[in-house]
Amino acid sequence: MRSRQETGTHGEQLAQRYLKERGYAILEANRANTYGEIDIIAERGGTLIFVEVKTRQASETEAALAGITPAKRERLIHAIYLYLHEMGWDEEKPWRIDVIAVALSREQAPKIDHLEDAFDW
Repeated sequence: MRSRQETGTHGEQLAQRYLKERGYAILEANRANTYGEIDIIAERGGTLIFVEVKTRQASETEAALAGITPAKRERLIHAIYLYLHEMGWDEEKPWRIDVIAVALSREQAPKIDHLEDAFDW
């Protein structure tokens, strides 16, 4: 059985591979600031994509998706705005927040669900 940290790291590695296979360029991973951590910062088609990765030891991804609490969502949004400010990027640069849920099970291959624009502005 993996530790919680090992599970999270493995899920983030799977998420990065998943994104790369679909044409996303990974710009950064695990970018921390005073509001929290942005798991993956990617770009595709001129749009910045901030990816929150949730991984659970389970056969389905529902438990991972349940990990996106309102407080987590708020911290992530603040972290993104601070990141954009620190990078000197104009707020007009197109960006979105995606969530990748990863379910790791001993009985089957990892399951990945990708929700684009997950917070549905």
